Amino acid sequence: MAFDNLSDKLSGVFKRLRSKGKLSESDVKTAMREVRLALLEADVNYKVAKDFTNTVTEKCIGANVMESLTAPQMVVKIVKEELTALMGSEQARLKTSNKIPTVIMMCGLQGSGKTTHSAKLAKYLKAQGHRPLLVACDIYRPAAIEQLKVVGKAVDTPVFEMGTEKPEIIAKKAVDKARDYGYDFVILDTAGRLHIDEALMDELRRITETVEVNDILLVIDSMVGQDAVNIAKAFNDILEIDGVILTKLDGDTRGGAALSVRAVTGKPIMFVGVGEKLDELDEFHPDRMASRILGMGDVLSLIERVESEIDQKKAEEAARKLKENKFDMNDLLAQFQQIKKMGSLKSILSMLPGMDKQLRDVDIDDRQMLRIEAIIKSMTAKEREKPDIINASRKRRIAVGSGMKVEDVNKLLNQYDQMRKMFRQMNTKGGKRKMMRGMKMPGGPGNLGF
Repeated sequence: MAFDNLSDKLSGVFKRLRSKGKLSESDVKTAMREVRLALLEADVNYKVAKDFTNTVTEKCIGANVMESLTAPQMVVKIVKEELTALMGSEQARLKTSNKIPTVIMMCGLQGSGKTTHSAKLAKYLKAQGHRPLLVACDIYRPAAIEQLKVVGKAVDTPVFEMGTEKPEIIAKKAVDKARDYGYDFVILDTAGRLHIDEALMDELRRITETVEVNDILLVIDSMVGQDAVNIAKAFNDILEIDGVILTKLDGDTRGGAALSVRAVTGKPIMFVGVGEKLDELDEFHPDRMASRILGMGDVLSLIERVESEIDQKKAEEAARKLKENKFDMNDLLAQFQQIKKMGSLKSILSMLPGMDKQLRDVDIDDRQMLRIEAIIKSMTAKEREKPDIINASRKRRIAVGSGMKVEDVNKLLNQYDQMRKMFRQMNTKGGKRKMMRGMKMPGGPGNLGF
C-alpha cells in the first residue's frame, strides 16, 4: 500500500519523541530532519518536503510545545494539521453547471487509466442519482472505443461515439444529445500520448473551445512517482486543469505524488483509484489521508462505505435474528454478499486505527468469501434453515457440490456455531463485557478460516 514506508518512518520518529517526555528545541529539529528524509524517500518534491518541515518546526517552537507534558502528542497534532494543509485542507468537489449537462474532460498520458477511470467516475455519479453519458473522443488508440463500450456496459452507462470523426465535433454532438435526452453529466474520454506534445494539447484545447468544459480532470498513475508531479505541472501550465485523479494508490507506491501535487500545481486531488474494480474510486479527503499516513486509520471513510453499500433494513433484520437466535445460513450468505460490495477485506480492515500496519504482510484472499458462498449454495433449503441437521453424508454431498473439501464444510459450520454462541453470550447479563475481554483473533487477522 502507498505510504507504508513513510508511515513506518514517521511512527519511529514519534516513538522516539514520546520516550523523551519534555522536548528541547534540538529534539524537535532532529525529529524534523528525520521527517524530511522520510518524505524525500517517499518521493515527495524536495522543496515541498523542506517547506513542510520548516513550517512544522516553527509552529512547534513558536507554540512553546517543548514545555508541555504532552509535547510529543502536540508535535503529532501539528504534523497532522500541516499534512492536511499540504494536500489541500478541504475536500475538492466537481464544479457543476447551472444548465444541463455538466461536462467533464478526462485527460492524461497514454496508459494512465483515463478510460477505466471515466467509467469509474460514471459509476460514482450514478450512485449519486445522476445520469452520465460517456463519450469516446480517443480516435487514435486501437480498440479505444470498444474498451469504453465494455467498461460503459459494466457500469450501465451509455457510450456516445462517432468513429474517427474529429474529437471536438464528437464532443459537440455528445453535449447536444445529452441536452436532448436528459443526461446531466457528459464525460469525455480523450486521447493520450506517450509524452506531452503540441498535437495532444492542441486537440484538447480545440475541445474546450468547442464545448463549455466545467471540469478538466488529469488522470495520473501514482506508480510513476515524482514524474507524476512533473506531468501534472506540465498539463496545468498549458491547459489549466481543475483537479487530479490519482490512480493505483493501492499499489506499492511511495505516495509522494499525493503529498506534492497540490503544493506544486495549486490543483487538488479530487479522486483516487484504489483498485482495479470499477467501484474502487474514492473521494480524496486530505484530513483522512493524513490520518492514514500517521497510522490513525480512516474510520469516517469506512462508515461512509458501510452506509452506501449495506442495506440498512437487511442489516437490522440480521441483527434481530442474531439476537433471537434465528440467524441461519441464508442470513449468513446475505451478509457475505453485502460485505463483498464494500471492496476487498484488506482495504476494509486497513481503515481501522492501527490495523494497516498489522495487515501489511498478511495475505487475505478475497476468494475465501466465494468459497463460503459456494458451500452455502450447495446446501438444500432445509439445510440452510437448520444447519444442525447436516450430518456426515450431507457434508460429503455439500463438499462435492461446492468443489471444496469436507474439512472446509466443517470449518464453516464450526464458525457459524461459534458466532451463534457469541451472540447468545452477548444477550446475557454482563455478556458483552465478558466477550470483549475474551475476544481474540486466533492466528492474527489473516486467519479467516480458508
